[in-house]
Amino acid sequence: MTDKKKSRQTTAPLAAGYNAMLSDLAGLLEQARRASIRVVNAIMTATYWEIGRRIVEYEQAGAVRAEYGSALLKRLSGDLTRKFGRGFSVDNLETMRLFYQTYPDVWEQAAIPKSETASRISTNLSADKFPLPWSHYVMLVKRSKSPEARAFYEAEALRGGWSVRQLDRQMSTLFYERTALSKNKAGMLTKGTKPRPEDVVTAEEEIKDPLVLEFLGLKDEYSENEMEEALIHHLENFLLELGADFTFVGRQRRLRIGDSWYRIDLIFYHRRLRCLVVIDLKLGAFTHADAGQMHMYLNYAREHWTHEDENPPVGLILCAEKSHAVARYALEGLPNKVLAAEYKMALPDEKSLVAEINRTREILGARAKGDNNVD
Repeated sequence: MTDKKKSRQTTAPLAAGYNAMLSDLAGLLEQARRASIRVVNAIMTATYWEIGRRIVEYEQAGAVRAEYGSALLKRLSGDLTRKFGRGFSVDNLETMRLFYQTYPDVWEQAAIPKSETASRISTNLSADKFPLPWSHYVMLVKRSKSPEARAFYEAEALRGGWSVRQLDRQMSTLFYERTALSKNKAGMLTKGTKPRPEDVVTAEEEIKDPLVLEFLGLKDEYSENEMEEALIHHLENFLLELGADFTFVGRQRRLRIGDSWYRIDLIFYHRRLRCLVVIDLKLGAFTHADAGQMHMYLNYAREHWTHEDENPPVGLILCAEKSHAVARYALEGLPNKVLAAEYKMALPDEKSLVAEINRTREILGARAKGDNNVD
């Protein structure tokens, strides 16, 4: 019997049931990941409710007068951040306090002794009173216009198993108000429970939720795409090799605007221009939405990251579309044309950046094919 025939006989029985087994194992792992994140969310939600309760009770006990409330949160934010890392900004602590104030009677309704351990408290509270993830409650307490609207969205999210994206979409499109005005409320509710493709949140996305990573004290400097990560790394080295003007500040810097999270791919400081350079990399074609998002980044950087003696930040959008790379500077926010001209003279020209993107793609493509001699 030839080796080829033996191979077919050996693998044929395996192939018959392998795909079914693989599908079964994939489903098992998916369920396990989602179950794990539900446990983490349960503990996180109850813990933040308890933090909110203790802040409120400390204030109400007379230890802090109302006018000093913001000073208390600032001090708490600084101390907790130094000890536990990110996740304890003043805004987040205000959300925890608001969360408790929105659900103040949970202790009594759940009948849980306050002497219980944190794990027992979180499990009981979440099972009885907080069945939704923390990200849902953040949205509910901060964006609901009335207690009735909040109760409506909470009930519908639970009934329909809404992801946080679906909840965001429904609240943004005033689903509560439209349902209240509709003559066919049952039909509206039935239609509202149907998720759209963009509403789906994978188990991996749930695990990498910035709120979850903050709570666990885990770093989230990751890229969803290996090509994107490699391009960022090469562009970082390219800019640093241009001379002493560029100083590296950060990679995959996360920021929160309103209730949404964003990541800036690269941030440099230009010593001669005395300004931050905010770089956003896209793997697709350039769109007007990219320009709008960069404008938002620059406004945030100008307000939160720029020192008084520094010039306004400049944005650089790099679109690494396979057939047509694009590099565009965002200079619209500069106060005058003279400064804009100075920026253009000091910064690398857009053509050289496009050439570097194309060169990097070629290197990465060659390496993917196994040609390690390409550099």
